[in-house]
Amino acid sequence: MKKMALGFIASSLVVLLLAAMGAYWAYQTLLDYGSRSIETAVPVELQVKRGTSFYELAEQLQAQGLIDDAQKLRWLARIKPGIAHIRSGLYQVEPTDSIDSLLLKIAKNQEKVFTLTLIDGLTVKEWSAQLQNAQHMSYDPDVFNKVLLANGDDSQLPEGKFFPDTYQYRAGESLFDVLNASYLKMQQALTAAWNDRDLDLPLTSKYQLLILASIIEKETAQAQERPQIAAVFMNRLRKGMRLQTDPTVIYGMGERYKGNITRKDLREQTPFNTYRIKGLTPTPIAAPSLAAIQAAAHPAKVDYLYFVSRNDGSHVFSTTLKAHNRAVNKYQRNR
Repeated sequence: MKKMALGFIASSLVVLLLAAMGAYWAYQTLLDYGSRSIETAVPVELQVKRGTSFYELAEQLQAQGLIDDAQKLRWLARIKPGIAHIRSGLYQVEPTDSIDSLLLKIAKNQEKVFTLTLIDGLTVKEWSAQLQNAQHMSYDPDVFNKVLLANGDDSQLPEGKFFPDTYQYRAGESLFDVLNASYLKMQQALTAAWNDRDLDLPLTSKYQLLILASIIEKETAQAQERPQIAAVFMNRLRKGMRLQTDPTVIYGMGERYKGNITRKDLREQTPFNTYRIKGLTPTPIAAPSLAAIQAAAHPAKVDYLYFVSRNDGSHVFSTTLKAHNRAVNKYQRNR
């Protein structure tokens, strides 16, 4: 009887040991499965809809060919419950992702981030054409004015009032939110520049500073020249001289501009033609960079009244009309 009891106990221990070994093998198999690489050779997007269960996510991953066994994934979630928290959103699946890292990415709501760059020197119309192609973001043609109204600006004059920069967003986020951040950033930069400006500027408001900065932005791509360009315009404003700057003519021409300015264009009376109007244009003519704004606030301490392009992106500056005409003959008329 005693031998039978011992035999039963021994048999039971063997069964338990085998069961334990089997459980450990299953446990290790699931852990190994979680460390396997996602089955994709290129980055792909994964859209997890609101209300998706972990069971549904496992089926979705298998259907998209990212994993080969949804059942193993469901069992893995039982031993690693931290990966089973589903957060809706659009995720970027990388070839370097493991099953574990992808599920952790979803659990932490680490959605794919998109970038939107508003380039300095462009107009709202040019930005609008770009924004229509923004990934995973719906376009509203009236969004610029909606941002103005939301910030107490009912002028319906958005030109120049948005800060050119690179902004980040997630799929489905509002274009309004991105542009609102841009508007607020411009207001902050403009206010700071106006409060710190040289006190002898012939300007009466920070909006005038913004207008002049936009003209400076369009006149040169050479960073070191911006303060000199600003000085020319400030000196001309002080003397009551017209600014006579081609970018304002081009802006006033609108769709009619095809790459060249004629003498007729220079004589045309438009609100933006600074060969015909005195002072500044009624609005900015583009989005100025921070450097252009700072140049307008702190122009160089020089007596220049004229400048002409060398046709290489740089300019020759002059204090007299005679010297300016010589530079024009040399660089523009090839005399």
